[in-house]
Order: sequence, then structure tokens, then C-alpha cells
Amino acid sequence: MLKTHTCGELNLSHEGQQVTLTGWVNRRRDHGGLVFIDARDRAGLTQVVFNPELAAEAHHVARDLRNEYVIQVTGTVQRRPAGTENPRLPTGEIEISASQLEILNASETPPFYINDEVEVDEALRLKYRYLDLRRPTMQHRIIMRHKAVKYIRDFMDAEGFLEIETPILFKSSPEGARDYLVPSRVHPGKFYALPQSPQQLKQLLMVAGYEKYFQIARCFRDEDQRADRQPEFTQLDVEMSWIDENDIMALAERLYTGIIRELRPDARLDSPFPRLTYQEAMLKYGSDKPDLRFGLEIANVTDVLASTEFEVARAAIRDGGVVRGLAAPGCGGYTRRQIDDLGELAKSYGARGLITMALGAPGEAPASLDELTMEHVRSNVARFFTIEQVRELARRTGAKPGDLLLMVAGAESLVANVLGSLRSALGERLGLADPNYFALAFVVDFPMFERNEDEDRWEPMHHMFTSPMPADQHLLETDPGKVRARAYDLVCNGYELGGGSIRIHRRELQQQIMRLINLTPEVQQERFGHMLEAFTYGAPPHGGIATGIDRVAMLLAGAPNIREVIAFPKNQSAQDVMTDAPSVVEEKQLGELHVRVVPPVAQ
Repeated sequence: MLKTHTCGELNLSHEGQQVTLTGWVNRRRDHGGLVFIDARDRAGLTQVVFNPELAAEAHHVARDLRNEYVIQVTGTVQRRPAGTENPRLPTGEIEISASQLEILNASETPPFYINDEVEVDEALRLKYRYLDLRRPTMQHRIIMRHKAVKYIRDFMDAEGFLEIETPILFKSSPEGARDYLVPSRVHPGKFYALPQSPQQLKQLLMVAGYEKYFQIARCFRDEDQRADRQPEFTQLDVEMSWIDENDIMALAERLYTGIIRELRPDARLDSPFPRLTYQEAMLKYGSDKPDLRFGLEIANVTDVLASTEFEVARAAIRDGGVVRGLAAPGCGGYTRRQIDDLGELAKSYGARGLITMALGAPGEAPASLDELTMEHVRSNVARFFTIEQVRELARRTGAKPGDLLLMVAGAESLVANVLGSLRSALGERLGLADPNYFALAFVVDFPMFERNEDEDRWEPMHHMFTSPMPADQHLLETDPGKVRARAYDLVCNGYELGGGSIRIHRRELQQQIMRLINLTPEVQQERFGHMLEAFTYGAPPHGGIATGIDRVAMLLAGAPNIREVIAFPKNQSAQDVMTDAPSVVEEKQLGELHVRVVPPVAQ
């Protein structure tokens, strides 16, 4: 190799040794004779000093160095002079006294600083991603992702799983997000689809008798982007035979307890993971992926509002709606503008309005709820309430004097979404969530179906291969909305890390589910005939889970979104701004694929 050591490994034990380093110039300093540089590679930094009296030629070359030049330097490891040590660096007690220097490649001035952790516009970072990836923070994140994947592979192997690759070119079965389609040149007019997940294939592997399968799988979904979504992503895909829900959840708990303790020993983690029903999660937290690092539980106050003279809430209740609320701790002193901002935030989530009630400003409020009077209460709807009703609202929501009550009236699903979103926003604004706490939990007992009102039909909440609860199976034909699925999600800090289920393994039940979601026998056969046929050849009971590698890496690295832990991600518009993809292709290529581009019709 062109080097003997990395830029992050030298220390006093190497004193007196001649070494050769390669890397980039992180910083250059000319002290009017001596020239200092920090040489950088992904392992760290090492200070190099060029002394004209010891190595005149190397010193001469060093005067031309600039940031990001690629160099090879040879010299002797020596102790830094007393008082010049850098305790923040592993190499901070030594430096290299250079004897030779070669510039392997010069560099233009980068569009942003690489050696300083300064704020850089994301669009610029993505355009020059190869430079962004040199930055220490990004290198830490990518290395963390590598370690996580390595841990997973080692763990799964020790548990007796086989890693089996499944095809990237597969059959289109558009029953979820849109498929990415790949036209076939040798089969004109026909298309492959990039897999949204290996769902069907991993079930077929269970039919094939492999019993324990896993894969670090690439998946593709043509859907709108957000902070934790990408058009192409990576998941840990797991499937097992001869198991039930508890077996899968126990495996996932062992894996993620181990990976967090190994890679984030500074973090706090509770085990065993709590289990919440879907209904409990939606009622208490307004989300099926709640952030459990803080309280702020949502309470039902419908009956209290129904007994008031507040007609807006009473009308919502008469229409079949509910009123729920939560308490924002210590926010009773919020200004009118701050309260209006919360109201606008609630409207952005779909609420018609936000009912607020400040229980006195902190420091001015009474010591207890029993001492609270209407004089302490600040609200534009206070005239509709008695002090007994206000105290009951406070007791239901866990509010104390000095807190701010927030309530929303409307349809149950709307109220849950609005308050769940407000709860998350308040948790962040008030600093209630410990960044070093991984609050993992399982959410279980999901509804099997949800109603698509626009198309007047039932749709599977997870996917059509999920098995219903045996106790609810008799309701499939008479009351599908009450059927629970044998499904489970693993959540952490407000994110869904993954989900899974016990699968259907009998043809008759699978066809019943397909009929219920309005798939005709012809469509069943055309899209899923291979699955239905496989189930007639002795398919064992099986189930699995898939968890997002990108999301796991994001949480382990403390990154704000998954783009920060993907080497070459797409932006929020699903574009690769570095290479300008997607891009126009030549007419010749389209002709070979028997494809013609039709301009979109103007709306």
C-alpha cells in the first residue's frame, strides 16, 4: 500500500518510528518558517510539521498545499512540544516530522468547507455528495450503518438463519404503493416490476422448506417522499416457519436490544419492550407509532364538553364525534401569539380549530387544582365552563396549575391525528424527548381492514397475506371492520422501525381475503396464481417481520432523516441531483424497449 498507517491510529507508542501516511489536507497553517498541516483520512487526523532545516524540499512543496489536496507524506513520529497537545484527538500527543512529501492530486476550492462542521444547504450537499461524504459527521453515520448491518448478519447467522437473495426484477402486483416498472426488450409490451418487498418470495421460501430466512433486501416504492422515505430503501427481511407472534417479537427484541447496546452503549434502553394494542396507542398517543420517551397522554373529555354550553363541541358530539385533549406542561403563560401558532398548527393537521385553556402562568398559578378559580383560567371559551368542569378537564389530562390544556373536537380519526401530531410537536419544542433514550415497543392487534370510502371497498391495513385472528375469522363475511390482524409493528421514538405478521398459509383463506378486497378470480389467478398454487403443496404455518435498515441507522447515528445515512440518496422530489437522474434517454433506447413517451395532458 501507499501508506504504513492510517491518520487516526498513531500515538506515543509509535514515537521514533518512520511512517508514511496518505490522505487529504484538512487544514494548513504557515508559522513563518514551519508549515503545519492536518492530514485526514476516514480514520482521523494527524498533525504533520514541515521544517525547512530538516527537509527543505518537502517544506518547499508544503508551501503549495491547500485544503483537500491529496498527499503522501513520510516522516518520523515525535512527541508534540509540551503545551501543544490536543486532548480532543486520539493522535493529539504526537506529530509527524516530515522528510518527504508528494502531492498525489490537487484540488479545486470545494463549494463548502469539509473540515468544519458548518451548516450547508442540503441541495448543495446532495449535488456534491462525494465531497459531503468526506465530512467527519457523514463518515461517522455511514460507518455506523455498516456496523449495524454487520451486527445483524452475525446475529441472524448465530440464530440459524440463511441469507438468501431474491430477484430485483419481479412481477407487478399493484396493491400498495406504485410499482417501478422495467420494460422488457425481449418480451415487447411486457414489464418487470422492482420489488416493493420480497413478501411473496420469502413466503415461497417457507413453502420450499428453508424455515429460517433473512435478507438485507433492496426495495422500491414509487410514492411521495418525506423525511423517513426514499424511492429505494433497504430492509432487514425475516421469515420463519412453525412459529407464532411471540416468537417473531422475541427475536426482534433480542436483535435490537443487542444492536443498540453494542453500537450505542451510552444510550438508555428498556427491556422487555412494552406492548400496546393499536386502539390503546391511538387513544393515548394519537399515533400507531408513538414516541414513548415522554408522557403527554391524550384523554377523552367528550362527556365533560357535552355537559357544557359550548355549542361548537356539542355539535361535533351530536354528529358522532369526540372531544379529546392533552396538557402542555408549564405552558400556561404562553402569549396570545404562541397560542395562535398552536392553533394554526392544529389546522394544518386538519382541525377546524383548537380549544385552549391556560391554567394560570407558571409562578402565578395556585399550588393545587383545588385552589384554582376561574380568575386563573385564561381562555376565549372560559364563559362556557364552570370551575368544576375545568378541574375535571385538568384531572383527566393530568394537567397542573401553570399548564395549558389543548382540546380538539371532531371525528375520532381526525382528533387522534391532530392531537398526536400536536403531542409530537410539543415533545420536540419543550425538549421532553431524551435523545439518548431508545423507547422501543410493539404495537399489536391492528384492524385487519380499513375502509376506502372513495372506492367503497375494504383494503388490508397491512397486506393481503396477513392472517386474521382465529377468534375473529367468523366476522370476515359479516363485519370485516371488527376483524383483528395477527400483525405487529416495532416502533421507536415516533418512528415505525418495521412491521410483520403471521401469514395466511391456506389457499381457501387467502382466496376469501382476496374476494373481500374485491379481487376477481381472474385477477387472483393472473397476479397471484403462483402463490395460491404453492399453498396447495403443504405450506407450513409461517410469519415474519421486515425492519428498515435506513431508519435503524438514522436513530443509531442520531441523524435527522434517512438521507443522512444513505450514501447516495434521492432528494425530497425523488431526484438524484448529483447525476441529474431521472433523465431523458435516447430514442434508440426507447425503440429497443418498444416504449413511446407520451407528454402529460395539461390539467
